[in-house]
Amino acid sequence: MKTDYIPELSEVRMVRRAPEGPFELGREDRLYVLQRLRDLEIAFGIEGFPGVPFEEIPGRDLIGRFIDWWRALEPETEAQQTAHGRLPGAIRLLDTHSALMEERAQRSRSAP
Repeated sequence: MKTDYIPELSEVRMVRRAPEGPFELGREDRLYVLQRLRDLEIAFGIEGFPGVPFEEIPGRDLIGRFIDWWRALEPETEAQQTAHGRLPGAIRLLDTHSALMEERAQRSRSAP
């Protein structure tokens, strides 16, 4: 069900770029990412962040877990294949939000 892997540099950079606190997601993006998390948890019978409300999950932990699951989980059932196959979209969405948050922070630091 799960294999070991060595992260690629791009994956390490995605995690490093992600916020230490929770992602600042709009309603639709929040629902999309939350559903990807729940789909994985149900399909694989795992709990990603036990006892932590979605709104409090640190960004680095969330994208890091998604990347780990994408690279290490081996889907066996149709439900697992579907949930696993949707992970790249969620990872790209979170990475885009990381880049936007990073850009906003740089602009506010450079503003007079």
